[in-house]
Amino acid sequence: MNEMMKAVQLHSFGGPEVLRYEDTPRPEVQAGEVLIQVHAASINPPDLYLRDGYRALPPEWQPSPHFPMILGTDVSGVVAAIGDEVFKVSVGDHVFAMVRFPEDLMTGSGAYAEYVSVPESQLALKPKSISHVEAAGAPMSLLTAWQFLVDPGQDRPNPFQAFRHVPVPLEGKTVLINGAGGGVGHLAVQVAKWKGAHVIAVASGKHEELLRELGADDFIDYTKAAAETVAHDVDLVLDAVGGPNMERFLSIIKPSGSLFLVNPLDFSARDEADRLGITVSSLQVHSNGMLLAQAGRLLDDHTIRVVIDSTYSLAEASAAHQRAMQGGVQGKVVFIVRHYGR
Repeated sequence: MNEMMKAVQLHSFGGPEVLRYEDTPRPEVQAGEVLIQVHAASINPPDLYLRDGYRALPPEWQPSPHFPMILGTDVSGVVAAIGDEVFKVSVGDHVFAMVRFPEDLMTGSGAYAEYVSVPESQLALKPKSISHVEAAGAPMSLLTAWQFLVDPGQDRPNPFQAFRHVPVPLEGKTVLINGAGGGVGHLAVQVAKWKGAHVIAVASGKHEELLRELGADDFIDYTKAAAETVAHDVDLVLDAVGGPNMERFLSIIKPSGSLFLVNPLDFSARDEADRLGITVSSLQVHSNGMLLAQAGRLLDDHTIRVVIDSTYSLAEASAAHQRAMQGGVQGKVVFIVRHYGR
């Protein structure tokens, strides 16, 4: 019989109140996998969407649930066991990962737990100079920024476009980041700045001080002025927000410029973009230990940093999801998972 662990499980879709902190069997390690004793895990938007049953998607895209399921993709912790055919890490190594995404997009990747199994190819050694809390806040947000702006990794099917996403050179270019205060946005600001861009950050006014500290050259408070009425002659817009009217950014992008959409659902102006000579592109962020290790070096030498909005215990999962849904989150909401005498 498997040993037991604590985890946050879903037995039905719904609001934050459906998250249940309870005992469940510890996962078994398969060949090519590593068992991580989780020290911290973080919340990402897909966690909120899956908990709710992806109701915003067309019915044919919604998940067929297999309950109970454990949400969460982003973890940092210590290797507790390794399966056969694992060669790059050992028991006791400190690692971080985005777990099985998008493979387990509709079923939960198991990170809101004391232990999670992870394919070795999806994890990287944790940057030594940062905490497990900071490391847990990084994987999905950092890989999203990295795959959009630096290296998309391998080809992945994308339901929104037929062509492969290609990052653009950023040195000396003007880049506008919409949603700059959030998980993806605050890291994209830093990555774009590292690549030599002039960065315009768009967020609510409470984020201005932080974003300028992180390297933003200009700041637009969208509660006071719409970005498209202030900015102009931008080479690239990275929209980390999504929602209606994403095409408003086309008016401020130079011909031959680009509009990168983290959440392209509802974008319907590709014909107009083609007429203007603007490339509209998206990608499906995916687990990739090699890219996470590359980006992690910038965390280790403090070129970039992960901002933590707030922390919760796993038992406070409902409250943590409520915080993540409130809006105005600065950086990441993280679970601290503690182990005493285990």
